[in-house]
Parts: sequence; C-alpha cells; structure tokens
Amino acid sequence: LPAGLSQWFPALEVLDVSGTGLTEMGTELLSLPCLHTLLAKNNRLGGPGSLPKGLGQSPLARSLRVLNLSGNRFSEVPPSLLQLRGLRSLSLGGNRLHGIPPDIQELQSLEFLYLGGNFITAIPPELAKLPCLRYLVLCDNKIQSIPPQLAQLHSLRSLSLHNNLLTYLPREILNLVHLEELSLRGNPLVVRFVRDLTYNPPSLQELAGRTIKTRNIPYTPSDLPESLVRYLSLASNCPNPKCGGVYFDSCVRQIKFVDFCGKYRLPLMHYLCSPECSSPFSSASQSSTSQSESDSEDEASVAAHRMQKVLLG
Repeated sequence: LPAGLSQWFPALEVLDVSGTGLTEMGTELLSLPCLHTLLAKNNRLGGPGSLPKGLGQSPLARSLRVLNLSGNRFSEVPPSLLQLRGLRSLSLGGNRLHGIPPDIQELQSLEFLYLGGNFITAIPPELAKLPCLRYLVLCDNKIQSIPPQLAQLHSLRSLSLHNNLLTYLPREILNLVHLEELSLRGNPLVVRFVRDLTYNPPSLQELAGRTIKTRNIPYTPSDLPESLVRYLSLASNCPNPKCGGVYFDSCVRQIKFVDFCGKYRLPLMHYLCSPECSSPFSSASQSSTSQSESDSEDEASVAAHRMQKVLLG
C-alpha cells in the first residue's frame, strides 16, 4: 500500500485493492480509523508478512465490517483476522485453506462467512458458536461430515455445501427452522439418491403390453409376431396387492422388510410398476402375522432374479 495513505485519506471508509498483484499490505493500513470495508481479492497474499503486525490491536479491530481476501494464497486463516471482532462479513474463498480454526468462534458479530473453493476436510463444532451467522458458504471443498452442533446456528438462513464429499446429514440439521436455502448438489449422498431414484418411463411397447395384461385382452400366437408373444410372457406382477398391475422393463426399486425365521426383519429390494405405486407393506413398523403371511405370498409372485438383498450395516 502506498506510503502516506492515511494522510491523504484520513476518513477513508472503503478500500478496494483487488487484482493489483499485492503480496503484502503494509502498516499504512493500520492508520485508517474509519475503514469499514477492505477488498483485496485476486492478489498474491498468503505468505509471511502478508498482513501487517498488530492488526488485531489497531482501530481496524473495531471499525472493519467487511473483509474480502478471496482468490489469494492463504493456506490457513491468519490468526490476526480472528481478532477483528467487528467483522460482519469474511470471505476467504478460492485460497488454499485445509481447515477452519476453532477460534473462528471469536468473531461473534459475523453474519456472512465464505470459505468455498478451498481444501477444507472438516468443520469444527466451534463454528456453531457464531450467534449472528446468517450465510455460511462451504461449497467446493472436501468436507465429509457435518457436526451436529451446527444445528445451534439458529440465525442461519443459507447453507451452501455443494460439491463436497458428504454421504449423510445429521438428523439435528432439521432444527435449523429458519433455513431458507440448503445447497447439496454434487455430494455422494445426492448423486447416489438421484441415481437410485432414476425411473425410465415405459416405452409405447410396454404401455401396450401392460394394457393387454391388466385388461386380460385375449390373443393367440397367430395374432402377433413371435417376438411380441415372447415379450408378453415376460410380464412381472407388481407386488403391491392394491395395484394388480404388471411391468416389463420399467420399474421402481423399493426396500421391503420381511420376516426371516420368525425372528428378524430383513430389508430386501423389491420392484414396483411405477413411482406412484407405493406399497403399504414397505414399512418396518408393520409386523402383524397376517401382514407377514401377505408378504410371503407377494414375495413368491416376484421372479427370483428380480430380488436383490440389501447388506445390513
């Protein structure tokens, strides 16, 4: 930063030095008592001495509200930044961060925290001790799990977690009753969920075959080509007793709990004819004798090659 900055602009409130190739910001910064917004995006900050010593003891500790250091080379959150107790917005996206320091909790006035595009693998529970936090952006990292303590962020309105390595979410996240936006795309839990729910609409041939079977329309081998007669013989009955439909190639997978040796309830995969066909016996909570007998009968109606065991645990 140029020498004499504070003399030229003693009442400076907003300073934007983004994209200027800066490798460090000098002590002149500490002499700007009115500065509330500092933008230093897309520079080369991040090495030793990038930030002036005594930052946390300067007037900026009280006056600075917005600090944007995205697109630099920080490998860790500088400890001096955690002394800027007046900060409401902190952006460190697109750096080289591998973690979030527990002392992040010291920024009690923080409302917006952007840490997307780094190499962060875990979220410290201390992050949940930011009472004013409304927007939390942790997208494009390598985060594998969410601490249940995050549910304590009662002010949170937006949580961006897309493009991470999440395979599940803690049940406690349901306590974020004021959350208006939750971004999860590009995580294994969403990719797998969407893939498992993929349903290919039936072809015209299948629709015609279903109609023939469900309405018991008579036909003989002399009425249809041999390939269609063979196709119609491959119809599978939908295991939902309230449906009575059939399917050929287009079906929906669903977990069904069945009694095993009168002692265990095993989850097995079965197949329904459409997404709208919800089986009434797919819940583990139904375990009456009559229901178990119905399960056994229905199971027998499904071809063995269509059954697929789901591994427990």
